[in-house]
Amino acid sequence: MDQAKIQRIIDLGVDFDIKEILTKAWEMFKSRALFHVGYMVLVGAIQAGFTLYLPDYTFIYSILLAPPIVCGFYLVANRQSQNEHVEFQNYLEGFKYWWNLVSTNLISSIVIVLGVICFILPGIYLLIGYMFCLLFVIFGGFDFWTSMELSRRLVHTNWQKFFLFGLALLALNIVGFLLLMVGLLVTVPMTYLSVYILFEDLTIDAVEEPKVTVIHE
Repeated sequence: MDQAKIQRIIDLGVDFDIKEILTKAWEMFKSRALFHVGYMVLVGAIQAGFTLYLPDYTFIYSILLAPPIVCGFYLVANRQSQNEHVEFQNYLEGFKYWWNLVSTNLISSIVIVLGVICFILPGIYLLIGYMFCLLFVIFGGFDFWTSMELSRRLVHTNWQKFFLFGLALLALNIVGFLLLMVGLLVTVPMTYLSVYILFEDLTIDAVEEPKVTVIHE
């Protein structure tokens, strides 16, 4: 991604249709439903394993494993968006970005917690503001601070709308939880797919065109 182009997007401001994003996410989910549900079952099993059998080491999962694992949804969503072939192992490609994802997630989480401790509202602002920081790491190739700031500045252009988007995703997962928690197998993947789709829609103009090599005979 071109950082200068991202800045121009930020300068112009952004807007989006929440219903449209959720509709696109649903269509994307349906097209690979078995894969998304299967991976969600795997993620849930890993989380349950740490909670039930290794409770003293759940921090290891939260800090070192969760970021690349959940980013698997983003990577597969990208493949689906590009009409590329999807295999189950593609979900695990987040580990290619392991250090950058772990450091970005850890630092952004610490900043959010500090914001909550201080005045609560700054924590909520940053929680929404850092919505795209891991996506900027994966698809932009930026370091943790650049990713965090680009995400925050992008969201800041229309923070209230992003907040409503976050509430819509929260409501979606509450419904999934109420459906005997089985609904979470659908709503959690849809949450990540929705965030990816929104990110792609907002930053598509910042994607650098692949260089074409001209061969002269």
